[in-house]
Amino acid sequence: MIASIAHRGTGLILVLSIPLYLWLLHGMAGNASNFSAVSDWLHTGLGKFSLWLVGSALVYHFCNGIRFLTIDAGWGESRTRMHNGAIWVIAVSAAAALLLAGLLCIR
Repeated sequence: MIASIAHRGTGLILVLSIPLYLWLLHGMAGNASNFSAVSDWLHTGLGKFSLWLVGSALVYHFCNGIRFLTIDAGWGESRTRMHNGAIWVIAVSAAAALLLAGLLCIR
């Protein structure tokens, strides 16, 4: 149940981040001053946190979406397998979030 609620929450984060990514795309495709402004913002703490949050949400939403598709296909419909699948999704997502945080802190 918590995995399902978190799936909806990460979906909401991804939808709400669309304007941010459109602004980033516009800034990167614009002139040199726009590119510089967007690049400078991405190197701030808020910019790195935003990238981490959306990246982590994307990984969790993708992994849990695959889990839901397998359940819908009839694989792992038992309560135990659903629970184990949720644990695996959380573990993979946590590892990816740590890796992404490490990569963002290096740069």
